[in-house]
Amino acid sequence: MKIRPVILCGGSGTRLWSNLKKNQAKQFIDFGGWTLLGNTLERVKNNFFDTPIISTNFKYIKEIKRLLKKHKIRRYKIILEPVKKNTGPAILSSVLIKDIPPKQPLLFLSADHLIDKVGKFNRELIRNKKHLTDKNIFIFGIKPNNPSDQFGYFLSKKNKKIDKVIKFFEKPTTLKAKKIIKNGGYWNSGIFFIRKDSLIYNFKRYQKNIYENCLLAVKKGKLRNNIYYLNKKIFSKNLSKSFDYAILEKVKNINGIKLHISWSDLGSWKEILLMYNRNKTRYFNKKNTYYRPWGRYTNLFNGKNFLIKELYVNTKGILSLQKHYHRSEHWVVIQGNPKITLNKKYFSLKPKETIFIPQGAIHRIENPNKKPVKIMEAQLGMILKETDIVRYKDIYGRVN
Repeated sequence: MKIRPVILCGGSGTRLWSNLKKNQAKQFIDFGGWTLLGNTLERVKNNFFDTPIISTNFKYIKEIKRLLKKHKIRRYKIILEPVKKNTGPAILSSVLIKDIPPKQPLLFLSADHLIDKVGKFNRELIRNKKHLTDKNIFIFGIKPNNPSDQFGYFLSKKNKKIDKVIKFFEKPTTLKAKKIIKNGGYWNSGIFFIRKDSLIYNFKRYQKNIYENCLLAVKKGKLRNNIYYLNKKIFSKNLSKSFDYAILEKVKNINGIKLHISWSDLGSWKEILLMYNRNKTRYFNKKNTYYRPWGRYTNLFNGKNFLIKELYVNTKGILSLQKHYHRSEHWVVIQGNPKITLNKKYFSLKPKETIFIPQGAIHRIENPNKKPVKIMEAQLGMILKETDIVRYKDIYGRVN
């Protein structure tokens, strides 16, 4: 039986756009000819996958249809949540539709994950398919490359050929994350592999009210043009619970699939900037490089309400003490040890460290060292122009 991919596509992406009233959900952002949802749709076009199911809400239906057409996916089902109730009810309601057999394997994917080495991912999927039962759950773990406090973790213990999950950690502190990694912990990617009958069994056992509400919301819902409209009155009775909290923390029969691949949910501008830095040659155009007395900058990509730049600060180079009326900025240090002024505070940053420059804040970059400084910058705002610079001090005589 083929694997049925279920794509969770209801996130709003507010973490990226805290300073903007209008924002675009992360899965739909054009990062330069591609989107995270588009990449996810491409991943499930392999012939061992069944037609995809997409769980979302009314707000995103137009954008989802556009991307389904763009990626030439003609057969699909869309489940529309009338209200947001977190991933627990979203996951369950998406598979209670009639055209999914009880023993069909289901792969739950977030629409906003960036994965490389897809072949390796798929091989692990096929290898573990035979181990699915009517009660167990498999989760994909990613080998951490840093002690991030942005992800959950799990520890596992080898049991024959399967890694048995023995403990979960929900977004620990960086210090605790270091200890978890030292003990063999993996990031919890939020990608789940499970049979339909196991999902129903575990919800009936641990979240009976959610099961009954979702089942009735599907039965009382309507199907029109491949879209299931869940019954709002009944679905609204669900408590808002994540799948992790509702099910994973209670189920004993959970196994891990460990992956050593590059993976990110691009959940912060740091992750986005590091992604652009890794793929810099794809975006670089020498026509977009501009020279200044302190060094140079290159505009790598101009997106919707954001601009990605690389700054190169020469030895002893000092940018002007300045502010911006219309934009905020996120910086990630790639090389060197710059000295940063932010209002009345001073920072010395190391590679991979970040700093946020709020709109209107007075700031400066200095490179007092022998090694050049490279910084990846994301400018955020409705107006992103070089004219939006008010200079207070400048060693090159450029004060406004």
